[in-house]
Amino acid sequence: MPDYSNHVILSGCSGGGKSTLLDELARRGVATVPEPGRRIVAEESRGEGRALPWVDMEAFARRALDLATQDRATVAHHTGWVFFDRGQIDAAVALEHAAGVPVAETLGDLRRFHCQVFLTPPWPEIYAADAERRHGMAEAEAEYRRLCAAYEALGYEAVILPKTGVRARADFLLSRLG
Repeated sequence: MPDYSNHVILSGCSGGGKSTLLDELARRGVATVPEPGRRIVAEESRGEGRALPWVDMEAFARRALDLATQDRATVAHHTGWVFFDRGQIDAAVALEHAAGVPVAETLGDLRRFHCQVFLTPPWPEIYAADAERRHGMAEAEAEYRRLCAAYEALGYEAVILPKTGVRARADFLLSRLG
């Protein structure tokens, strides 16, 4: 059975710098897994677009959960740190918000991630909507509050990332992990 304690989640406020931080970690040679949601939006935008979050949030969340589960299986035997831009828990929180399916029910016997989850706080100064992020700051902040509550309820230690440059953020994160 693989040890998943090296799987680290980057979560938090949409537009808070998660993907930029993930890029910096990858540049440093650390294993990373990109956000399922952005990959789904890109794929759906090339097709019929039925599982876009602004069209059918439940379908989007279910696709994100499936993709995040596949991602985790792909890196199950990786021995170093693996950083996930969002993932299974974030998708379960989205599904609960969209369809009322409890997070605990969706996750079932999910193998735990590293005990610390790193959260990007709301940061209006860098937030920007784009083709894949159409919601505004108010919805991003509401999502952040849902995620914080879910991670706390699941027993994870939430570490709020500082609002600093990407290199300093990566240094902070890696130093917290030792």
